[in-house]
Amino acid sequence: MPTQGIDGKVALVTGAARGIGQGLALRLAQDGADIAVLDLEENACAETVDQIAQLGRKAIAIGADVSKRDEIYAAIARTEEELGGFDIMVNNAGIAQVQPIAEIEDGEVDALFDINVKGVLWGIQAAAAKFKERGHGGKIINASSIAGHDGFPILGAYSASKFAVRGLTQVAAQEYAKDGITVNAYCPGIVGTSMWEDIDRRFHELTGAELGATYKENVEGIALGRAQTPEDVANLVSFLASPDSDYITGQAILTDGGLVYR
Repeated sequence: MPTQGIDGKVALVTGAARGIGQGLALRLAQDGADIAVLDLEENACAETVDQIAQLGRKAIAIGADVSKRDEIYAAIARTEEELGGFDIMVNNAGIAQVQPIAEIEDGEVDALFDINVKGVLWGIQAAAAKFKERGHGGKIINASSIAGHDGFPILGAYSASKFAVRGLTQVAAQEYAKDGITVNAYCPGIVGTSMWEDIDRRFHELTGAELGATYKENVEGIALGRAQTPEDVANLVSFLASPDSDYITGQAILTDGGLVYR
C-alpha cells in the first residue's frame, strides 16, 4: 500500500540503477513521488527510469560520481530544474570491501571512503543547501548497515565507513533541525543482491569457504528466517520519507529481520 504524504514530492536516489537503490526508487514512485535516478553511468539507469514511467510517475536518469562534490550539487540542481522541485534525498550509493585489516592498502580504503562516506557527506550538504534555498524542510536518508552498528571480521574498513555514516547522520540531524530537515539512516542486513554475491565470493577466496556458504550461513542466522529483499529496505525508507517520520531524526534504524539487536 502506498505511503501517504509522498504524492507529488520529488526525490533523488543515488546508486539507483540496480539492487537496493532500484527498489527504493520504485517504492517512492509507487508512493507518488517523481524520481531522479542517479548512478555512475547514466545509461545504467534506463531500466529503473522505464519502470518508474510504467508506474505513471516522471523520472530522469543522471550519471554522476557521488564522491565528487560538484557533481552532486549539479545533480540536485538538475533534479529541481527537470522535475520541478526537490524534497527527498536518499544517499544510497555504496560499495563493499572484504579484506582483513592486515591486508588493507591505501588505495582500497580511499576508494571505499570516497563513495561510502564522502558520497553521503556531499549528498547531505547539497540536499540541505537546496532545501534551504527553496525555503522548506526536507528528508535526507542515508545508507548505513548492520556493519555500522557492529564491526564484522574481514569487513573492517567497510564497517568503519558505515559507522561514519551513523556519525554524519547524527551530526547533520542536529545541525539542520532548525531548518525543518530530518536526517536518518537505514541499516540493512543480508540482502540478496549482487553486492552480497561479491562478498560471498571474496570470503571464498580469503577463507576457502564454499561459494554460497557464507551467504547461506548468514541467512540462517536471521531470526525471521529469510534473506532480506530490496523491498524490505524500501518499506523503511518510504516511512522515513513520509510525514509519519517527522518527529524522528538522527537515527540509524536497523532493518535486518533480526540479526543485530539495539
